[in-house]
Amino acid sequence: MADNKNKAPRGKKPVKFTLNISWLYILLFIGIAWMFFNQGGANPQKEEWAEVKEQWLAGDIKEVVFIRNEFEGRVTMKPDRIEKYADKFGNNIPAKSPHFIFLVSGSFNAEEMFGELNEQLPADEQVKVVIESQESWWSILEWLVFPILLIFMWVFMFRGMNRNMGGGSGGPGGIFNVGKAPGKLAEKDSIKVTFKDVAGLYGAKDEVMEIVDFLKNPTKYTALGGKIPKGALLVGPPGTGKTLLAKAVAGEANVPFFSISGSDFVEMFVGVGASRVRDLFRQAKEKSPCIVFIDEIDAVGRARSKNGGFSSNDERENTLNQLLTEMDGFGTNSGVIILAATNRADILDKALMRAGRFDRQIHVELPDLKEREEVFQVHLRGLKLAEDFDLEFLAKHTPGFSGADIANVCNEAALTAARHDKKAIDKQDFLDAVDRIIGGLERKSKIITPAEKKSIAHHEAGHATVSWLLPNANPLFKVTIVPRGQALGAAWYLPEERQLVTKDQMMDEMCSLIGGRVAEEIVNGQPSTGALNDLERLTRMAYGMVTYYGMSEKIGNISFYDSTGSRGYELTKPYSEKTAELIDKEVKDLIEMIHDRTEKILKDNFEGFTALAELLLEKEVIFADDLERIFGPRAGAPKGEVIPKDPEELAPEPELQTESTE
Repeated sequence: MADNKNKAPRGKKPVKFTLNISWLYILLFIGIAWMFFNQGGANPQKEEWAEVKEQWLAGDIKEVVFIRNEFEGRVTMKPDRIEKYADKFGNNIPAKSPHFIFLVSGSFNAEEMFGELNEQLPADEQVKVVIESQESWWSILEWLVFPILLIFMWVFMFRGMNRNMGGGSGGPGGIFNVGKAPGKLAEKDSIKVTFKDVAGLYGAKDEVMEIVDFLKNPTKYTALGGKIPKGALLVGPPGTGKTLLAKAVAGEANVPFFSISGSDFVEMFVGVGASRVRDLFRQAKEKSPCIVFIDEIDAVGRARSKNGGFSSNDERENTLNQLLTEMDGFGTNSGVIILAATNRADILDKALMRAGRFDRQIHVELPDLKEREEVFQVHLRGLKLAEDFDLEFLAKHTPGFSGADIANVCNEAALTAARHDKKAIDKQDFLDAVDRIIGGLERKSKIITPAEKKSIAHHEAGHATVSWLLPNANPLFKVTIVPRGQALGAAWYLPEERQLVTKDQMMDEMCSLIGGRVAEEIVNGQPSTGALNDLERLTRMAYGMVTYYGMSEKIGNISFYDSTGSRGYELTKPYSEKTAELIDKEVKDLIEMIHDRTEKILKDNFEGFTALAELLLEKEVIFADDLERIFGPRAGAPKGEVIPKDPEELAPEPELQTESTE
């Protein structure tokens, strides 16, 4: 019963005051403000005693306060006389007193001097005199407030660093044990992610399943003399599910899972990175069998510089050396497997990639059609969908989308449906979501002159006409002149999922890119700034054909592409100045040839091109069936191709032909 008396009543929680850094900032601000405003009033002007004497005898002074121990006098003027001395204050008369101060020597007799001056004035104009001594400790304390607050601030910052720095695996961190690995430890029972939560990624899942089997049944392999792989590197574009796959491995194997980012090893203090690597692997050995996952390993595993004095980072390289040592120092039966993820495998150090460290490279690619269906199924679990929702249609019309992109599409579709007060999410909501993610929000209120709108229509009609008439260009499905994002107009394509691209396909794509610029030249007689994005992509493709893919007859089958990144610090180009001039000439000739070819296509089909532009001006948005009515079936279209005839059958691809306003 005695214990119950000491307990707080139910429903009432004791008020707990917590002094955090915000309170310190408030106190610091108050201290600075107090010091600023508590300096004896308004900024008094210094005067000589002779000047004060003249003001005294003129009857302008109201009060004089003399500080005996500081030999300082503080003069307050009469309100009706202060205007006489405005020039001494820069015509900015202070609102507070004292107005003037004067200093005297130690032999100054204040009582006698002030009494003589007052005797010379009438009784009603005599100056009030106050003579006092001021304790010096107060002024000292006044100026100690600011340093004391700074000391308190430093102490709190130190405590914050002690709480937040280097506390790997839930252990106590601090500035003095900053070398502790900050990685997070997930115990085997807390990991709920399995391969069922990872949609698609068939090839990658098959490879990591072997790692799971290694952890579950190690004797199965060691009995035959085999060695368990020490590490696997997950390589792929951003958003493809590399981190999720690593978590699924730990969940399936039912082992502890250490996760840390590559940037967590990099610190401003020398030697911290190497210390954190040692601590991480020490913790992993204690928890074995386990998985250590290093995300974005390129932050610490970048290839070391060949020139130690130029563009080098000794701290990062020391961290990498320690990582190499730890990965190669495990015994064969340690039960610790290293998983790492990166989208820049080309810049990793070769020593990190060798067998014995990362024995395997697992490529996690963008999902194909079937895999996209599975990814959509995962992200659609919690959404209310319309009864006639077609999952296959959506997967077919989202090529090049990663898992993260698909998750974003699903969420945006839900928001779009909610914005229109719908009870369920239909196909159009998903199409609107894709449009918004790719091109941005429609800006129908943007002011565009009739002449500009006509020019935009001809520009987009040029893109559409050329891409429709060339057999190897990406199929076009939608053209709009409604401003969206930074684009004044756009053409949506649905590219084929190709693994290889031929020279003819690249040239047709280049003709489609420059179609808008050429259309402007034909109709308006001069180009505009609207083709900036088109020209940028065109130039990049032309240089790629000449310098990377060996598609130039004069240059030959030569590629200057550096896939290893070994030339990253070289100041010279891997070719001579003569070759550089030849490359520039080849690129220019190629683009001129593309320009002339595109111009011929548009002039030969000028009537259809003009009709398409007028239709765009009328409807603002047209679809593939409109082009089929004007030009006939699409060049190179497979037999039985279904041409979308309304917005609900349309889906754009992630790469847009956009016009820049620059």
